Amino acid sequence: MPTLIVLAAGMGSRYGGLKQLDPMGPAGETVLDYSVFDAIRAGFDRVIFVIREDFAQAFREGVGARFADRVRVDYAFQRLDDLPEPYVQPAGRTKPWGTSHAILAARHLVDSPFAVVNADDFYGRDAYARAADFMGEISADRCGLVAYPLRNTLSDHGQVNRGVCEVAGGVLKSVEEVVRIGREENGTVTGEWLDGTRREVFSDAPVSMNFWVFPSEFMTALELEFFKFLAAGMGVTGECYIPTVVDSLIRQGKTTCHVIETDASWFGVTYPEDKQPVVEAIRALVAAGDYPDPLVG
Repeated sequence: MPTLIVLAAGMGSRYGGLKQLDPMGPAGETVLDYSVFDAIRAGFDRVIFVIREDFAQAFREGVGARFADRVRVDYAFQRLDDLPEPYVQPAGRTKPWGTSHAILAARHLVDSPFAVVNADDFYGRDAYARAADFMGEISADRCGLVAYPLRNTLSDHGQVNRGVCEVAGGVLKSVEEVVRIGREENGTVTGEWLDGTRREVFSDAPVSMNFWVFPSEFMTALELEFFKFLAAGMGVTGECYIPTVVDSLIRQGKTTCHVIETDASWFGVTYPEDKQPVVEAIRALVAAGDYPDPLVG
């Protein structure tokens, strides 16, 4: 059963609200509506939304209900106190534990290969089709990543975080989460790397936009890597990112990650100013006949 896990528990602090539920399409559709639509027509027959309990009802009514008659819909809750023993939530911790922890919220629901996407990113029809095709080639020690060139994923309105990839022969050699990426006054793109230095990030570098394809066995490896993250003392303020986990597994020889090429358009909303360009891009795709209007009748 091809399963799509949608990470929709983000706080939206830079956007200023729940962008997962913000209308972007001509009939009030959200970016997430288009993601689920693309997944269904690519052959996915189950969607697991990872959300927060405090907006569960609004999310079920505003998003999940639109597709409940077309695909199996399940929900998992990302909770700050969902930690392996002997760890407990540190006093004062209010920030989520990161994308790896978000996937783990669905660990009890997954029993087949699955893809992972962000709720607020528009990945494009071709990306979902290629990810679904790759699922037929997946194995316990093989996963996939849909990658985009960095220059196509920057925001004109602030800094972003991206998993910067090293690729050789279509295989991912390493991936590093680089944060606060943005353009300097001279046009150079720089970011803060894991070693704490701020240095250049090449604009044509392939980057992860958190569109991954994993075997079900990945959950076990992810639990172990998250435990290591907590054991290293990162749990007070740090976040455990999917790219960091995949990079660790690659270095240990536990997985081979294939880069899935796509000609799809990617766009997303990080800041309020990003909304209008996304609205215009979606309207252009609808006008070109790529999507029906309205999306869901």
